[in-house]
Amino acid sequence: MTNSFKISFLNARTNILIVCISIIAIISTESKAQDQKIGYFESDIVVAQLPEYGGIEQRLQLLSSGWQQEAQEMLDEVTALEEDYQAKEILYTEEIRNQKLAEIAQKKKQHQSFLQQKFGPTGEYFQQQSDLLEPIQRKVFSAARTVALEKGYDYIFDRSGDIYMIYARAEFDITADILFELGIDLDN
Repeated sequence: MTNSFKISFLNARTNILIVCISIIAIISTESKAQDQKIGYFESDIVVAQLPEYGGIEQRLQLLSSGWQQEAQEMLDEVTALEEDYQAKEILYTEEIRNQKLAEIAQKKKQHQSFLQQKFGPTGEYFQQQSDLLEPIQRKVFSAARTVALEKGYDYIFDRSGDIYMIYARAEFDITADILFELGIDLDN
């Protein structure tokens, strides 16, 4: 045998070996994927069913309405200052006009700052919401883990969050199981 024939024969054997290994790997991966059990639940539905959530919702609503009223009062003050300025603008000297406009701008800035401080992404409302809901969320996720372990699920997804499921078969929805684990009976 010539060297080129030996090399091409070895390359052919190597290629066949690689193809065989690849087929075995694909088959074993597919069988493992078929053995996995996946479930999902909707934490929004579960949390809404918990009795303590109603109290938290009321506390947040009271907090929010108080701040909204305060923000509206600030806005009303800005509106009153603007109307007063427009009514008396021709009577003001240039210096007084600038002072009034600066006062209006300052009040608007205070209003925006207040809204940001209370309702902004890092504001007090969302901090309070996070602090109040964290124990409930821990409780729900603990129940989800318990259900997953008891029923042999490999993966559990929360469909209420940022994970988008385009399609999910209802038989994999474990929301009712989690509610049951938390002691909530939907049949009553």
